[in-house]
Amino acid sequence: MKVVAAYLLAVLGGNASPSAGDLKDILGCVGAEADEDRIELLLTQIKGKDITEVIAAGREKLASVPAGGGAVAVAASAAGGSGATAATAAVESKKEEKVEEKEESDDDMGFSLFD
Repeated sequence: MKVVAAYLLAVLGGNASPSAGDLKDILGCVGAEADEDRIELLLTQIKGKDITEVIAAGREKLASVPAGGGAVAVAASAAGGSGATAATAAVESKKEEKVEEKEESDDDMGFSLFD
């Protein structure tokens, strides 16, 4: 990630195609170690490509990655009948437990700030 960040900083600074030396200089300015292998790997993979197109392609790939949460609800509704009812009951009992814990943490230990 350091190498990618250094590359993006160089591009934002006006250098359309930063070299390995440019990336090493940027990383050196912040006290980070420059890994020669990773720098070369990045430069070979991005050579001849426009950075905005690379970012756009990456966003498209990330859009297809599930971000959690929704799969549990879908799985519970797909199970149907008693399975969905049991899952709903379990969620409701967890909510009740959280409310109870909150009430216990509000205990003022028998005195008030303004006593």
